[in-house]
Amino acid sequence: MPSSFRTVTVLGAGVLGAQIAFQAANHGFRVTVYDVDDEAIARARGRFDAIVAQYSRELGDEGGAARRAADGITLSTDLADAVGDADLVIEAVPEDLELKRSVYSAVADAAPERTVFATNSSTLLPSDLADATGRPDRFLALHFANHIWAQNTAEVMGTPRTDPAVVDRVVAFAEEIGMVPVRLHKEQPGYVLNSLLVPFLNAAADLLVRGVADVETIDTTWRIATGAPSGPFQIYDVIGLRTPYAIASASAAKGDRRAGAFAEYLRTEYLDKGKLGRESGEGFYRYRS
Repeated sequence: MPSSFRTVTVLGAGVLGAQIAFQAANHGFRVTVYDVDDEAIARARGRFDAIVAQYSRELGDEGGAARRAADGITLSTDLADAVGDADLVIEAVPEDLELKRSVYSAVADAAPERTVFATNSSTLLPSDLADATGRPDRFLALHFANHIWAQNTAEVMGTPRTDPAVVDRVVAFAEEIGMVPVRLHKEQPGYVLNSLLVPFLNAAADLLVRGVADVETIDTTWRIATGAPSGPFQIYDVIGLRTPYAIASASAAKGDRRAGAFAEYLRTEYLDKGKLGRESGEGFYRYRS
């Protein structure tokens, strides 16, 4: 069964939001990206340029299709206009429960009745957001991994109130944009991928902030001992350091002191200095442009 989606709006033009928009556009969907102001939109244009360059290096761009796909994405700071004709809205705003709920409350009033909403939240349960959407039967989680055209999983997780037909349509959409759908049978914070990945990254962060070992030692140990291509801090840089900071800050607010120590470390040593990970050219490591 095809998804029957034709128009897609992505809320949030961050690292992963930009990749989601590009992936959908590169597979023939009409895509709009919303972000809060002109500065965010300007950053998004730079991200699309970087995505096209990386995609072309890795997979080629015969005939310039990837460039045309990126250039065809509409960028908007007008939320009502961005979602006004959307068949599917994919939310990729920062990992903050109240922020996401406020975004959905606004979008619910502006989007057509037919629109399906999907959150790309890394750790939050869709049930925590469902009421704010105004359409819990047409709302679910659709989670992508970074480096979307290569690490091409799409985790699809509904709530007990999600219409099964909507789940089927979103699974079909994932296949239509070149993803491998991972259908979850029940809600799980972190889905499959982050249920495995987050404890691993947290363990590395704890080793670092407690002074057990430095970044390079931790990464090198993991790569040599497991044969993995990347260590945990290389993975942090790919994710972008703002997301782990938001997650660690939320955990700290619930009394997790170790998470609080890592959040403070990220803020003072990296974020306040403009070191955001690969996207800024420097995070735990430096990267050539």
